[in-house]
Amino acid sequence: MEQLLSVAEAARRLGGVSKWTIHAWLSQGKLQRTKVGARTMIRESELAKVIVDGGKSPGRPRKEAETGPAPETGQHRSEKG
Repeated sequence: MEQLLSVAEAARRLGGVSKWTIHAWLSQGKLQRTKVGARTMIRESELAKVIVDGGKSPGRPRKEAETGPAPETGQHRSEKG
């Protein structure tokens, strides 16, 4: 069975990040929580995902097609009237 870690223990295992950082990552979906009664626990495999990702969230896709130059006029799309 996979080990479950408290928020504080997960923070220590990730090199001493703040427990508030762990809570932020839980809220942002970077980490998945496992509830045990009223306690929030984190699976070891979730920590491994953060380590592999370097703690970074996936980037948002850019909307270049909407904000780039309009091909027919060379004007910026937001400038078209």
